[in-house]
Amino acid sequence: MQNSWEELLKKIGIVKTYEDAAQNHKTYTADDETLLQMINCLGFDLKDTAQSAQLLHKIENKRWQSVLEPIYVTRIGHIVFDAVVRADEAEGLTLCILQNNKALKVEYTQKTVEIRTIGRREYAMVQFEITSMMAPQYYDIELWSGNNVSHSVLAVTPDKCYVPEVLNRHKLWGFAIQLYALTSARNWGVGDFTDLQNFAKMCADVGADVIGVNPLNVLFHDYPENASPYSSISRLFLNPIYIDVERVAGYKQEYVDTDALDTAQQSTDIDYTTVYNLKIAVLRKIFEKFAAHRQGREYQKFVKYYTAAGADLDNLATFQAIYSDQKDKVYGGWHGWKKELQNPHSAAVAEFKKTHQKEILFFKFLQYIAQEQLQIVYQTIKESGLKIGLYRDLPVGLCKDSAELWSGNDLFIKDCGAGAPPDVFFPTGQKWCLGAFNPYRLKDAAYQPFIKILRAAMQGAGALRIDHVMSLMRLYIIPDKSDSGTYVYYDFDDMLGIVVLESYLNKCMVVGESIGNVPDGFIDKIHARGIYSLSVLWAERWHGGGDFKAPSDFPQSAFCSVGTHDMAPLKMRWFGYDIETMYRLAMLDEQERQNQYKGREDERRRLLGALDWAGVWPENKPRQGDCLYGEGYPNGITEAVEAYAAASNSAVYLAQLEDIFGVEVLQNLPGTDRDKHLNWRRKLPVEIEDYTENSDFNSVIKIIKEKRG
Repeated sequence: MQNSWEELLKKIGIVKTYEDAAQNHKTYTADDETLLQMINCLGFDLKDTAQSAQLLHKIENKRWQSVLEPIYVTRIGHIVFDAVVRADEAEGLTLCILQNNKALKVEYTQKTVEIRTIGRREYAMVQFEITSMMAPQYYDIELWSGNNVSHSVLAVTPDKCYVPEVLNRHKLWGFAIQLYALTSARNWGVGDFTDLQNFAKMCADVGADVIGVNPLNVLFHDYPENASPYSSISRLFLNPIYIDVERVAGYKQEYVDTDALDTAQQSTDIDYTTVYNLKIAVLRKIFEKFAAHRQGREYQKFVKYYTAAGADLDNLATFQAIYSDQKDKVYGGWHGWKKELQNPHSAAVAEFKKTHQKEILFFKFLQYIAQEQLQIVYQTIKESGLKIGLYRDLPVGLCKDSAELWSGNDLFIKDCGAGAPPDVFFPTGQKWCLGAFNPYRLKDAAYQPFIKILRAAMQGAGALRIDHVMSLMRLYIIPDKSDSGTYVYYDFDDMLGIVVLESYLNKCMVVGESIGNVPDGFIDKIHARGIYSLSVLWAERWHGGGDFKAPSDFPQSAFCSVGTHDMAPLKMRWFGYDIETMYRLAMLDEQERQNQYKGREDERRRLLGALDWAGVWPENKPRQGDCLYGEGYPNGITEAVEAYAAASNSAVYLAQLEDIFGVEVLQNLPGTDRDKHLNWRRKLPVEIEDYTENSDFNSVIKIIKEKRG
């Protein structure tokens, strides 16, 4: 029985034993009860490990129960797929490949590779190989056996992702920003699309070619303080808080609550509730006038937009309207609604849509305006000549109380959430509680939900960051009622192939956020398919925690930065304030605290040695002292660190404004909510209009341009 249990786990893709990537590399073994629970959360039916052999047999026979799989992800030059048919019909098959409902002339070979008896009948597995040249694209498969026809999707992927030709000749640079954190003389207390447009113009002026932004996805309408951009309610649509209300046609100054606006603008940190409700109140008034002129040209553009957006936008807007209606009646989000409202296709939801048409239309209007303003940003980037432009961010998961899960709950792993075991940067691990695709349901859906979120994020962007790119291969899944879990594997070849194909079709390069528990050989595999990795200064050290690598030793196929939004900015890291923050919040015990301080002291010593060796201290701020014990901040170290990282071999370097302006607080501390740490709420101390007049900014930009050539 034990062998069957182990084989079943391997067959399903659930890991029993794994190692973390923390300082001491601990090994963990998930208990059988947890593993059994996770098997059932994936949609299998297993009451006891003693039944492992039966379930294993059922899974191994599943392929023989349908003629074609839902989708075949193949690679150009080797387009091979299989079909299961009655053995006596194997020689009389007719294969048809279609594109846009038009049959293509293709040559192919077929051969029977296996015969299996199921019940009283013999079945054959027939392998087809298309020998004609086919461009990377999605095609439809029709397979005729007598009068019976079976259908599938054929994805022909290129060898590699799209990469701008300019990267073959130049090392580029830009900025990694949090849009909400941008401050300006004109915004309403949170960075918006006009700020992003003006930032793009500034980038063009200083020679930057890339703007990395946080996820821009829609969050909770009724709970603006749920502000994590990595916990959206839909990865297909935008957050209305980024709308510049003053640029919306029909805006009037008299619509604005000036006291609330003053409060939002003067707040030290972002006051999401005040900002969002203020904007929504004005947008409702604009919408009232807008909806009264249904024959106007602008309204017809709106109709065209929401018609094209189809069921996905309709589901989002309906979800938001029901959520607003239910929020004061039911506790627990949409899982607490009446059962008939939990199904977007139910009669009750259809009736709700009839009686709440105007409210649903308003939510669609918000998306229309947000998309229009983002398109203006893209146009400005194009006109400004940025070589890559906007570098968007696709979250690894989304809020479990979300429109995406409500719209397709069966697509996600039930009663579990994504997270990560301990690693060097997050020694206590991370429980994100994010909804994660069920690998089996995802393939049954021909990967369409995954394809849609890729396209939504790639549209208009020059590059896409895939958050926790290791999730293409495996994802750490934690049952809701537990603090520990284990890895669940995905069909890596399929997932990788879909990413490569969408990159090619959308002319959008792909960067994988690959910090943390990275499987051996994983980076080589994604590089081989043209996906760039993410290189962070603090991780580019020999043997994990040894000397810092020389800039020439940084990976070439990478986007490099000093840190990330989840790491302490340079000045904060130097003093170790992040360690003290985690200790204060009981995320570290006293022993771990002391270990972290010792490690940070060693890091400072090695960093200074690397900067000395590279000779990157600015001439007007020569090295004067060590400050090794955090008693001071070395004069010129910001410029020296930026010079060191900017000189890296990596294709793209991204500077962070928090480092340049000496910010001493964390933008986000994983594993905490706002009651413990003000995540996602830190405004930058300098307004956009003042960047090019700021001496720290100009000093760093001058150095970066010199190092990037």
